[in-house]
Amino acid sequence: MSCALIAGATACNGDDKDGASGNATPTSSAEAQKFAKTRFVANASLAAGAAYQWIVKPYRAGTFKAGADGRKFALVKAGLAGAFTYNRLKAAVNNAKGDELLSKAVAPLSAGIESLKDLGTKLRKGEAGDADVGAFEKVINDVKGAGKSAGAEVTDKVPSVSQLGG
Repeated sequence: MSCALIAGATACNGDDKDGASGNATPTSSAEAQKFAKTRFVANASLAAGAAYQWIVKPYRAGTFKAGADGRKFALVKAGLAGAFTYNRLKAAVNNAKGDELLSKAVAPLSAGIESLKDLGTKLRKGEAGDADVGAFEKVINDVKGAGKSAGAEVTDKVPSVSQLGG
């Protein structure tokens, strides 16, 4: 038990020396490209996971329909996931600028990502429809495809509910 507490305290001390917080400074252009792809994949994967887990999947299951069990909570989570997804996709596009091939692949997607800006609010209010959920899916799939074409494979990584809100 005490080992678990010590390990937990050590893991949560905020002293991030390995660069996982996103504050690492690359020292060469090759390193900058490596970090750009890594950050792009991390951000795009979180966006894809959040969109699928809390928007697409519940929508397909009918959880957003009036009278459905857990509808209000699902809509709140979907709204948070929508805002989170937009935020992580914007970060991924910004990360892609550090890699020449990746930036060319992702650049055409900026308008599609920007179109998602207000969908989080729409989802939270229960006003989203097939087209809105389809827009999330399309943008996520386009980002995944762009990453793959540039050698930066994006897979869904579902963030925790606390990550959505913070």
